[in-house]
Amino acid sequence: MDELDAYSRTVSAVAAHVGPSVAAVRAGGGSGSAVVVDHGVLVTNAHVVGGHREGSVAYADGTEGAVTVRGTDPLSDLAVLVTPDPTPPPLELGDAAELVVGQLVVAVGNPLGLAGSVTAGVVSGLGRALPVRSGRASRVVEDVIQTDAALNPGNSGGALADASGRVVGINTAVAGVGLGLAVPVSATTRRILESLRADGRVRRGYLGLVGAPAPLPAEIAARLGRPRGLRVAEVVAGSPAAHAGLRAGDLVVSADREPVSDAQGLQRRLFAASIGRTMPVTVLRGAAMVDVLAVPTELADH
Repeated sequence: MDELDAYSRTVSAVAAHVGPSVAAVRAGGGSGSAVVVDHGVLVTNAHVVGGHREGSVAYADGTEGAVTVRGTDPLSDLAVLVTPDPTPPPLELGDAAELVVGQLVVAVGNPLGLAGSVTAGVVSGLGRALPVRSGRASRVVEDVIQTDAALNPGNSGGALADASGRVVGINTAVAGVGLGLAVPVSATTRRILESLRADGRVRRGYLGLVGAPAPLPAEIAARLGRPRGLRVAEVVAGSPAAHAGLRAGDLVVSADREPVSDAQGLQRRLFAASIGRTMPVTVLRGAAMVDVLAVPTELADH
Protein backbone atom coordinates (compact mmCIF):
# COMPACT_ATOMS: atom_id res chain seq x y z
CA MET A 1 0.00 0.00 0.00
CA ASP A 2 2.87 2.37 0.85
CA GLU A 3 4.41 1.79 -2.58
CA LEU A 4 1.09 2.49 -4.30
CA ASP A 5 0.68 5.66 -2.24
CA ALA A 6 4.17 6.84 -3.21
CA TYR A 7 3.46 6.18 -6.88
CA SER A 8 0.13 8.00 -6.67
CA ARG A 9 1.68 10.95 -4.89
CA THR A 10 4.37 11.27 -7.55
CA VAL A 11 1.93 11.16 -10.46
CA SER A 12 -0.43 13.59 -8.70
CA ALA A 13 2.41 16.03 -8.00
CA VAL A 14 3.61 15.93 -11.61
CA ALA A 15 0.07 16.39 -12.91
CA ALA A 16 -0.52 19.37 -10.62
CA HIS A 17 2.75 20.98 -11.72
CA VAL A 18 2.58 20.26 -15.46
CA GLY A 19 -1.18 20.37 -16.15
CA PRO A 20 -1.73 24.14 -15.90
CA SER A 21 1.00 24.79 -18.49
CA VAL A 22 -0.29 22.36 -21.12
CA ALA A 23 -2.85 23.98 -23.42
CA ALA A 24 -5.46 22.64 -25.78
CA VAL A 25 -4.64 24.10 -29.18
CA ARG A 26 -6.82 24.47 -32.25
CA ALA A 27 -5.66 25.55 -35.69
CA GLY A 28 -8.05 25.31 -38.60
CA GLY A 29 -9.88 22.03 -38.24
CA GLY A 30 -7.03 20.39 -36.35
CA SER A 31 -6.57 20.15 -32.61
CA GLY A 32 -4.05 18.87 -30.13
CA SER A 33 -1.97 20.07 -27.22
CA ALA A 34 0.88 22.50 -26.64
CA VAL A 35 3.41 23.06 -23.88
CA VAL A 36 4.38 26.45 -22.46
CA VAL A 37 8.20 26.61 -22.57
CA ASP A 38 8.73 30.35 -22.09
CA HIS A 39 6.58 33.40 -21.42
CA GLY A 40 4.39 33.74 -24.50
CA VAL A 41 5.99 30.73 -26.23
CA LEU A 42 4.54 27.22 -26.67
CA VAL A 43 5.74 24.08 -28.41
CA THR A 44 3.53 21.57 -30.20
CA ASN A 45 3.73 19.12 -33.09
CA ALA A 46 4.02 20.38 -36.65
CA HIS A 47 1.21 18.04 -37.69
CA VAL A 48 -1.14 19.62 -35.13
CA VAL A 49 -1.03 23.05 -36.81
CA GLY A 50 -0.47 21.79 -40.35
CA GLY A 51 -0.16 24.70 -42.76
CA HIS A 52 -2.14 27.14 -40.61
CA ARG A 53 -0.53 30.34 -39.33
CA GLU A 54 -2.97 31.21 -36.55
CA GLY A 55 -4.94 29.38 -33.92
CA SER A 56 -6.25 29.47 -30.37
CA VAL A 57 -5.30 27.91 -27.06
CA ALA A 58 -7.23 27.11 -23.91
CA TYR A 59 -5.67 26.32 -20.56
CA ALA A 60 -6.83 24.10 -17.73
CA ASP A 61 -8.05 27.08 -15.69
CA GLY A 62 -10.44 28.06 -18.49
CA THR A 63 -8.51 31.03 -19.86
CA GLU A 64 -8.09 31.27 -23.60
CA GLY A 65 -5.83 33.11 -26.00
CA ALA A 66 -4.78 33.53 -29.61
CA VAL A 67 -1.54 32.11 -31.00
CA THR A 68 0.52 32.69 -34.11
CA VAL A 69 2.59 29.91 -35.61
CA ARG A 70 6.15 31.20 -35.45
CA GLY A 71 7.55 28.24 -37.34
CA THR A 72 7.07 24.57 -38.13
CA ASP A 73 9.53 21.81 -38.88
CA PRO A 74 7.76 18.75 -40.31
CA LEU A 75 11.07 16.83 -40.39
CA SER A 76 11.15 16.81 -36.59
CA ASP A 77 7.36 17.17 -36.15
CA LEU A 78 7.88 20.27 -33.99
CA ALA A 79 6.31 23.73 -34.13
CA VAL A 80 6.68 26.90 -32.08
CA LEU A 81 3.67 29.08 -31.25
CA VAL A 82 3.80 32.61 -29.85
CA THR A 83 1.10 34.62 -28.14
CA PRO A 84 0.76 38.20 -26.83
CA ASP A 85 -1.65 36.95 -24.17
CA PRO A 86 -0.57 35.92 -20.66
CA THR A 87 0.52 32.30 -20.32
CA PRO A 88 0.88 30.01 -17.30
CA PRO A 89 4.40 29.53 -15.92
CA PRO A 90 6.76 27.85 -18.40
CA LEU A 91 7.80 24.28 -17.76
CA GLU A 92 11.40 23.23 -17.38
CA LEU A 93 12.85 21.20 -20.24
CA GLY A 94 14.72 18.09 -19.15
CA ASP A 95 17.11 15.83 -21.03
CA ALA A 96 15.84 12.63 -22.63
CA ALA A 97 19.42 11.33 -22.70
CA GLU A 98 19.10 10.72 -18.95
CA LEU A 99 16.05 8.46 -19.31
CA VAL A 100 16.27 4.72 -18.69
CA VAL A 101 13.88 1.95 -19.73
CA GLY A 102 11.35 1.32 -16.98
CA GLN A 103 11.43 4.89 -15.66
CA LEU A 104 8.14 6.52 -14.67
CA VAL A 105 6.79 9.12 -17.11
CA VAL A 106 3.57 11.11 -17.08
CA ALA A 107 1.73 12.27 -20.21
CA VAL A 108 -0.41 15.39 -20.01
CA GLY A 109 -2.59 16.52 -22.90
CA ASN A 110 -6.07 16.93 -24.25
CA PRO A 111 -7.07 13.61 -25.82
CA LEU A 112 -10.43 13.43 -27.53
CA GLY A 113 -11.12 17.00 -26.42
CA LEU A 114 -10.87 16.10 -22.73
CA ALA A 115 -8.78 18.95 -21.33
CA GLY A 116 -6.04 18.33 -18.81
CA SER A 117 -6.04 14.54 -19.07
CA VAL A 118 -3.21 12.70 -17.33
CA THR A 119 -1.90 9.20 -17.94
CA ALA A 120 1.15 7.54 -16.43
CA GLY A 121 3.37 4.67 -17.47
CA VAL A 122 6.99 3.81 -18.04
CA VAL A 123 9.58 4.34 -20.71
CA SER A 124 9.11 1.19 -22.77
CA GLY A 125 11.99 1.76 -25.17
CA LEU A 126 14.62 4.28 -26.17
CA GLY A 127 16.46 5.01 -29.38
CA ARG A 128 13.45 4.34 -31.59
CA ALA A 129 13.34 6.00 -35.02
CA LEU A 130 10.29 7.76 -36.47
CA PRO A 131 10.36 8.30 -40.26
CA VAL A 132 8.91 11.66 -41.32
CA ARG A 133 8.48 13.33 -44.68
CA SER A 134 7.99 16.85 -46.03
CA GLY A 135 7.33 16.98 -49.74
CA ARG A 136 9.92 14.62 -51.22
CA ALA A 137 12.40 15.28 -48.42
CA SER A 138 12.56 12.68 -45.68
CA ARG A 139 14.34 12.35 -42.38
CA VAL A 140 14.31 10.17 -39.30
CA VAL A 141 13.40 11.67 -35.94
CA GLU A 142 16.15 10.15 -33.82
CA ASP A 143 16.04 8.65 -30.32
CA VAL A 144 12.25 8.72 -30.11
CA ILE A 145 10.85 7.76 -26.70
CA GLN A 146 8.47 4.81 -26.57
CA THR A 147 6.04 4.74 -23.64
CA ASP A 148 3.06 2.69 -22.52
CA ALA A 149 1.38 5.78 -21.03
CA ALA A 150 -1.95 5.87 -22.84
CA LEU A 151 -2.01 8.37 -25.71
CA ASN A 152 -5.04 9.17 -27.82
CA PRO A 153 -5.86 11.69 -30.59
CA GLY A 154 -5.43 15.13 -29.06
CA ASN A 155 -2.41 14.12 -26.96
CA SER A 156 -0.15 15.14 -29.83
CA GLY A 157 1.92 18.16 -28.82
CA GLY A 158 1.41 17.50 -25.11
CA ALA A 159 4.05 16.98 -22.46
CA LEU A 160 5.81 13.79 -21.49
CA ALA A 161 7.29 14.56 -18.10
CA ASP A 162 9.59 12.76 -15.70
CA ALA A 163 8.96 12.28 -11.99
CA SER A 164 10.41 15.73 -11.28
CA GLY A 165 7.95 17.44 -13.63
CA ARG A 166 10.56 18.22 -16.30
CA VAL A 167 9.42 17.87 -19.90
CA VAL A 168 11.51 15.14 -21.51
CA GLY A 169 9.41 14.65 -24.63
CA ILE A 170 6.67 16.09 -26.82
CA ASN A 171 4.06 13.40 -27.48
CA THR A 172 3.81 12.90 -31.21
CA ALA A 173 2.15 9.69 -32.29
CA VAL A 174 -0.10 6.84 -31.31
CA ALA A 175 1.66 3.81 -32.76
CA GLY A 176 -0.73 1.12 -31.56
CA VAL A 177 -2.57 -0.24 -28.54
CA GLY A 178 -0.46 0.43 -25.47
CA LEU A 179 2.25 2.15 -27.49
CA GLY A 180 2.96 5.87 -27.69
CA LEU A 181 5.89 7.84 -29.07
CA ALA A 182 7.36 11.19 -28.12
CA VAL A 183 9.95 13.45 -29.72
CA PRO A 184 12.77 13.62 -27.15
CA VAL A 185 13.99 16.83 -25.60
CA SER A 186 17.65 16.66 -26.58
CA ALA A 187 20.49 18.84 -27.80
CA THR A 188 19.19 18.40 -31.36
CA THR A 189 15.63 19.28 -30.33
CA ARG A 190 16.80 22.40 -28.52
CA ARG A 191 18.71 23.50 -31.62
CA ILE A 192 15.59 23.02 -33.74
CA LEU A 193 13.40 24.98 -31.31
CA GLU A 194 15.94 27.81 -31.16
CA SER A 195 15.97 28.02 -34.96
CA LEU A 196 12.18 28.05 -35.12
CA ARG A 197 11.98 30.83 -32.54
CA ALA A 198 14.69 32.92 -34.18
CA ASP A 199 14.04 32.33 -37.89
CA GLY A 200 10.68 30.59 -38.17
CA ARG A 201 12.30 27.63 -39.92
CA VAL A 202 15.11 25.13 -39.68
CA ARG A 203 17.84 25.18 -42.31
CA ARG A 204 19.39 21.81 -43.08
CA GLY A 205 22.18 20.63 -45.33
CA TYR A 206 21.57 18.14 -48.13
CA LEU A 207 24.00 15.50 -49.38
CA GLY A 208 21.74 13.25 -51.44
CA LEU A 209 22.44 9.74 -50.28
CA VAL A 210 20.36 6.94 -48.82
CA GLY A 211 21.94 4.49 -46.40
CA ALA A 212 21.42 1.98 -43.64
CA PRO A 213 23.57 0.79 -40.72
CA ALA A 214 25.95 -2.04 -41.60
CA PRO A 215 28.65 -3.91 -39.65
CA LEU A 216 32.28 -2.93 -40.07
CA PRO A 217 34.90 -5.58 -40.74
CA ALA A 218 36.34 -6.84 -37.44
CA GLU A 219 39.75 -5.24 -37.97
CA ILE A 220 38.25 -1.83 -38.83
CA ALA A 221 35.74 -2.06 -35.97
CA ALA A 222 38.56 -2.75 -33.51
CA ARG A 223 40.61 0.16 -34.87
CA LEU A 224 37.70 2.63 -34.75
CA GLY A 225 36.20 1.33 -31.52
CA ARG A 226 32.69 0.87 -32.87
CA PRO A 227 30.91 -1.94 -34.69
CA ARG A 228 28.95 -0.17 -37.43
CA GLY A 229 29.04 2.36 -40.21
CA LEU A 230 26.47 3.70 -42.67
CA ARG A 231 26.26 1.66 -45.89
CA VAL A 232 25.37 3.84 -48.88
CA ALA A 233 22.50 2.22 -50.76
CA GLU A 234 21.85 5.00 -53.26
CA VAL A 235 23.45 8.26 -54.36
CA VAL A 236 21.09 10.78 -55.98
CA ALA A 237 22.29 11.82 -59.44
CA GLY A 238 23.57 15.39 -59.51
CA SER A 239 23.60 15.67 -55.71
CA PRO A 240 26.49 16.94 -53.55
CA ALA A 241 27.26 13.32 -52.65
CA ALA A 242 27.49 12.41 -56.35
CA HIS A 243 29.73 15.41 -57.10
CA ALA A 244 31.98 14.39 -54.19
CA GLY A 245 32.43 10.91 -55.66
CA LEU A 246 30.48 8.91 -53.10
CA ARG A 247 29.22 5.60 -54.47
CA ALA A 248 26.60 3.01 -53.64
CA GLY A 249 28.31 0.36 -51.54
CA ASP A 250 30.57 2.80 -49.69
CA LEU A 251 30.57 2.38 -45.93
CA VAL A 252 30.60 5.83 -44.30
CA VAL A 253 32.56 5.85 -41.03
CA SER A 254 32.85 9.59 -40.38
CA ALA A 255 31.56 12.95 -41.58
CA ASP A 256 33.05 16.29 -40.66
CA ARG A 257 35.58 14.33 -38.54
CA GLU A 258 32.79 12.90 -36.37
CA PRO A 259 31.85 9.19 -36.17
CA VAL A 260 28.90 7.97 -38.24
CA SER A 261 27.18 4.69 -37.42
CA ASP A 262 23.69 5.33 -38.78
CA ALA A 263 21.58 7.88 -40.64
CA GLN A 264 21.01 9.88 -37.46
CA GLY A 265 24.76 10.30 -36.99
CA LEU A 266 24.98 11.88 -40.43
CA GLN A 267 21.85 14.01 -39.94
CA ARG A 268 23.38 15.60 -36.84
CA ARG A 269 26.11 17.07 -39.04
CA LEU A 270 23.65 18.53 -41.56
CA PHE A 271 22.26 21.66 -39.95
CA ALA A 272 22.65 25.25 -41.13
CA ALA A 273 26.38 25.50 -40.41
CA SER A 274 27.09 22.71 -42.91
CA ILE A 275 25.51 24.47 -45.91
CA GLY A 276 28.09 25.52 -48.49
CA ARG A 277 30.99 24.37 -46.31
CA THR A 278 33.40 21.63 -47.32
CA MET A 279 32.69 18.50 -45.28
CA PRO A 280 35.26 15.70 -45.24
CA VAL A 281 33.64 12.27 -45.44
CA THR A 282 35.60 9.08 -44.80
CA VAL A 283 34.33 5.83 -46.30
CA LEU A 284 35.47 2.25 -46.43
CA ARG A 285 35.52 1.29 -50.10
CA GLY A 286 36.50 -2.31 -50.58
CA ALA A 287 39.55 -2.73 -48.35
CA ALA A 288 40.65 0.90 -48.53
CA MET A 289 39.78 3.97 -46.50
CA VAL A 290 38.88 6.80 -48.87
CA ASP A 291 38.46 10.48 -48.00
CA VAL A 292 36.12 12.61 -50.11
CA LEU A 293 35.16 16.26 -49.81
CA ALA A 294 31.45 17.04 -50.03
CA VAL A 295 29.78 20.46 -49.99
CA PRO A 296 26.19 20.19 -48.72
CA THR A 297 23.58 22.42 -50.32
CA GLU A 298 20.49 23.65 -48.50
CA LEU A 299 17.74 21.08 -48.19
CA ALA A 300 14.67 22.25 -50.06
CA ASP A 301 12.05 19.98 -51.60
CA HIS A 302 14.55 17.46 -52.98
